[in-house]
Amino acid sequence: MSSNKIVKNSRFKTNFVQIKNAIKMAYQISDIQINDIFGQPFDWEIIRGKKLMIVNVASECGYTNQYVHLEELYQKYKYKLLILGCPCNDFGGQEPGSQAEIVSFCQKNYGVTFPLSEKITITSEPHPLYLWLTAKEQNGVADFEVKWNFHKFLINADGTLFTSLSSSIEPMSDEILDWLDSN
Repeated sequence: MSSNKIVKNSRFKTNFVQIKNAIKMAYQISDIQINDIFGQPFDWEIIRGKKLMIVNVASECGYTNQYVHLEELYQKYKYKLLILGCPCNDFGGQEPGSQAEIVSFCQKNYGVTFPLSEKITITSEPHPLYLWLTAKEQNGVADFEVKWNFHKFLINADGTLFTSLSSSIEPMSDEILDWLDSN
């Protein structure tokens, strides 16, 4: 009788773990659909095994010069880091251009080679990516508020959100470099 109880308990435990893992997977960042700047679905497979930095970018912002350091960071660490720039016009109307104009601006002025997403919204009707990034109930870490352009989100290689960094934190800051050098 007691061996039957053990078998039932181990089945329950196995089912519970499977359900828990299924729920956890439902909130993975890679489950979110977003298009790249060219209108094609972003392929989350390119981040497999890499850390990810997501940055809301704008062409006419006081922080726009961070593109230089974002590209430098990407070139130096692209074997273990992917940067996804998300153009957004929500903060001060500082990204008014079309997607074609944004690509041209970034490549011509800053030599940007890291991926850019479609132009998104964050403050009104936030894109699902930013809902995940800013809501603890979705990301499992904390609630965060994006206050301006060039706000950074750091995602570990296992897909978990590590932290959120304000616009004033430079891409080559010790905080970011230490995160990149950690496991």
